[in-house]
Amino acid sequence: MNYFVRMPTEELLKRITIDPRVCHGKPCVRGLRYPVAMLLELMSSGMTQEEILADYEDIEGDDLLAVFAYAARVSDAKRVALA
Repeated sequence: MNYFVRMPTEELLKRITIDPRVCHGKPCVRGLRYPVAMLLELMSSGMTQEEILADYEDIEGDDLLAVFAYAARVSDAKRVALA
């Protein structure tokens, strides 16, 4: 089953919202209470995209692509010390 629809990066990034009334203004997926950081942590811990989509029914495949696109944009913006 294909959960993902091909769309331009700019369209994907519209799925990431920042609203001070939702999750204290952290970047979230489509105004839902799913912060980008939480979804990245799930994926980095080894959860597959299919597992995330099964566990979080509000999330769509393109939302996960949007999370990757947002993370790529933010990581290119500045240097971050890891230690």
